Amino acid sequence: MKKYFITGLLIWIPVVITIWVLEVIVTTLDLTLVLLPETWQPKELIGRTIPGLGVLLTLFVLFLTGLLTRNFIGERLVSVWESLLGRIPIVRSIYSSVKQVSDTILSPNGQAFRQALLIQYPRAGIWTIAFQTGVPAPEVQRLIQSDMVAVYVPTTPNPTSGFFLMLPRAEVIELDMSVDEALKYVVSMGVVAPGDRGLAPVNGQ
Repeated sequence: MKKYFITGLLIWIPVVITIWVLEVIVTTLDLTLVLLPETWQPKELIGRTIPGLGVLLTLFVLFLTGLLTRNFIGERLVSVWESLLGRIPIVRSIYSSVKQVSDTILSPNGQAFRQALLIQYPRAGIWTIAFQTGVPAPEVQRLIQSDMVAVYVPTTPNPTSGFFLMLPRAEVIELDMSVDEALKYVVSMGVVAPGDRGLAPVNGQ
């Protein structure tokens, strides 16, 4: 009985969590419907709300924003907007920090979170998964005078919190597993291991 119960849980828990996450995302994005005039609201047009319509509206707004800002006029408007936000004391700090992080992570040419690593942490002999986020700041590199790499060590099972470390490049081992596989490995607390890539065994193991 216990075996069947656990098997049922293993089937239903991922399904329920997936539905819950999707519901949260759809419900949150549906809030963008407030951007529409009241007469255009689905409740006014057809007498009821349409779940998921906000998702389509959000995608359309994102696409339209990207389309309009990919030209000279759009870039000038964005520059003026950012200059305006830069004049507001508290907003300036928050906006600039978030923009720098998003530009670094989402940039097609960026290298943040593009490589899964194996490092010894929190002490020698104990290994954990980390992700390369770049290189230390020029001032840090100048003071240390060593080839260093900046890494992010996520916590388990919540990878959104973690630790920022700067390590000698010689102490970092690059993994063949993708970032997605490494994240699954971390979130599952080592239960969902990446597939065998046919690598040669180490030390005869």
